[in-house]
Amino acid sequence: MMELLNRAYAALKEKTSITPRLALVLGSGLGDFAENMDVRDIIPYDEIPGFPVSTVPGHSGRFLLGYLGDVPMIAMQGRVHYYEGYSMQQVVLPIRLMGMLGAKVLFLTNAAGGLQDGMQPGDLMLIEDHISSFVPSPLIGKNLDALGTRFPDMSCVYDKALREIILKTAGENGISLKRGIYTQLTGPQFETPTEIRMLKKLGADAVGMSTVCEAIAARHMGLRVCGISCISNLAAGLSANKLTHEEVQETANRVKDTFATIVKASISAFFEQNELAD
Repeated sequence: MMELLNRAYAALKEKTSITPRLALVLGSGLGDFAENMDVRDIIPYDEIPGFPVSTVPGHSGRFLLGYLGDVPMIAMQGRVHYYEGYSMQQVVLPIRLMGMLGAKVLFLTNAAGGLQDGMQPGDLMLIEDHISSFVPSPLIGKNLDALGTRFPDMSCVYDKALREIILKTAGENGISLKRGIYTQLTGPQFETPTEIRMLKKLGADAVGMSTVCEAIAARHMGLRVCGISCISNLAAGLSANKLTHEEVQETANRVKDTFATIVKASISAFFEQNELAD
């Protein structure tokens, strides 16, 4: 895997001169955030040797490198998922590449089903922790010693300082922000009502098919991680509506301006604090 990563890294370095400080993953329906960036380089995933290619509607499948204000950054306009048939090591390969390029902070976004009492489609939720028990760890197999330790600590995956900045930024911009625990399941099927009742008993507030494995891989490398879920629908059994991917995309599109405001303002605030930029 390290050989594959090195080949992909070399190919990326040939296509851009930007050294990103921040990496941003844009989830389902949230790819329009790229309009807020000063994009200098666009690199489709299929131009990178050995890179997994997204097959999901709403995921463009390319890296965008450029600036948000003065912050050099890289954005994934579309991620890859375990349910697409990739190994978990392939799924987190983009995260590892962004870290190798120089990113110190990883900002994860996703569209998720809401479990928390009082949630409504269109709410935004700050991820405070996650439950990883339902998907394979991306760290299974031979450890990549060049990236991180064999047994990384996960006692605080989602950086407390970053979370506090996001909460403060939301308040300053009049944005209501839920807080909760995110759970990743494999998918691609949506959950059953019984599974949702189980997840609620375990303490989950939102559920989706991504993000957790990416956060683990990033923490293994020492990146600082934060994340926001767009609650695109109420989970199975909590609404009379059947679940569809179209609903996910429609809700994300409806709140994209609010989402863009909080992400853009939070990133600026991150890098106004010198300790976060180092």
